[in-house]
Amino acid sequence: MPSCLRAFVVEDNATLREQLVGALEELTCVQVIGSCGTEDEALAWLATGQPWDLLMVDLFLRQGSGMGLVQRVAPRQAEQRLVVFSNYVNAGVRKRCAQLGVDAVFDKSTEIDALVDYCARRCAQVAATLQPAKA
Repeated sequence: MPSCLRAFVVEDNATLREQLVGALEELTCVQVIGSCGTEDEALAWLATGQPWDLLMVDLFLRQGSGMGLVQRVAPRQAEQRLVVFSNYVNAGVRKRCAQLGVDAVFDKSTEIDALVDYCARRCAQVAATLQPAKA
């Protein structure tokens, strides 16, 4: 397991994507290894088999939908985390995401700090698993 979290960001707003990437890389151990703005681009990247630890998905994309992508990514390795980050979060969206196995859902307008905290906690969890056992 890597010493940082390898993240792929699916966000159609380039400015927001750049800000999010900058914040995560500055404030946490997250290393963004790629990003795109459509469902098809995300599926094509996932099909390459490149290893990842965190997939961050917006629900509304330039093409396709984040929910469609979430449904396709549902079967994944146990240590991989899937996070939804959207302006369109309500109880129904949270429930549907939970049904699809999403690990966390964050509202872009009110929960950016919570997203950064989630990533920082995940970094700490990964780091703890990398510590050698004490004799």
